[in-house]
Amino acid sequence: MDHRTHPWHGVMVATALPLRDDLTVDHDTYAEHVARLVAQGCDGVVPNGSLGEYQTLTGEERARVVRVAVEAAGDGARVMPGVAAYGSAEARRWAEQAAEAGAGSVLLLPPNAYRADAASVRAHYAEVAKAGLPVVAYNNPYDTKVDLGPELLAQLHADGSIVAVKEFSGDVRRAYEIAELAPDLDLLIGADDVLLELALAGAVGWIAGYPNALPAASVALYRAATARDLDTALPLYRALHPLLRWDSKPEFVQAIKLSMDLAGFHGGPCRPPRTPLTDAQAAVVRAATEKALAEGLA
Repeated sequence: MDHRTHPWHGVMVATALPLRDDLTVDHDTYAEHVARLVAQGCDGVVPNGSLGEYQTLTGEERARVVRVAVEAAGDGARVMPGVAAYGSAEARRWAEQAAEAGAGSVLLLPPNAYRADAASVRAHYAEVAKAGLPVVAYNNPYDTKVDLGPELLAQLHADGSIVAVKEFSGDVRRAYEIAELAPDLDLLIGADDVLLELALAGAVGWIAGYPNALPAASVALYRAATARDLDTALPLYRALHPLLRWDSKPEFVQAIKLSMDLAGFHGGPCRPPRTPLTDAQAAVVRAATEKALAEGLA
């Protein structure tokens, strides 16, 4: 069942990218992963995000991941490729590639090669919007050092450059100011461990990490949270939170891939410069994942 009214709504999984032991991309396994997520009730996928290790991919690898995702999802509207790049022209080319592949929307970070001012940010988003696909802004001030605050988001929306924002700041108070300044701008949950708070604040989507490993339980949590069914959502949120909080840690890719392996999916290794979890970190992820699986939270 499609719960969305726009392609960027609902549970959009920021897909981890399966790599072989030699660190080449396993496109067949990735296709199976995308198809499985859709079959488990996820509304779509976000390839080439940080969780998909896009920064380590060649241009051809990155383009092929988008094509594989569109084909495996069965409907291009279910695919929101990340199109981040250092230059606006390159980001626009990736957005054009996404459009050619049949994707329904794109996810775009602000300029992140330097601490861009508001004018630069607005010019960047306006350029990429020329590709013609709906653009979802990605606010991650920790990694980009550029904060898309409520006022700037309202400007970007008024410019016609963005339709939604993936909010990763962790400051749930912003949801209300965004709604006041840009009431037609869609709020998407950007960090797994503030899912309930942002769902109650009016989010209409979740660009999600942990459904890679626990799709059914994650979808059930999102549906209950957005339906304001706290009797269902709150205990599920508490049970999953020891894992969800890893989505906001620097080692989120390794943690989610380990949980995928434990859940019977292929998580596998990461490309450098990401290194494996320490033994202590892996023990924490393993224990929390095994507990969730034992409780039927797959």
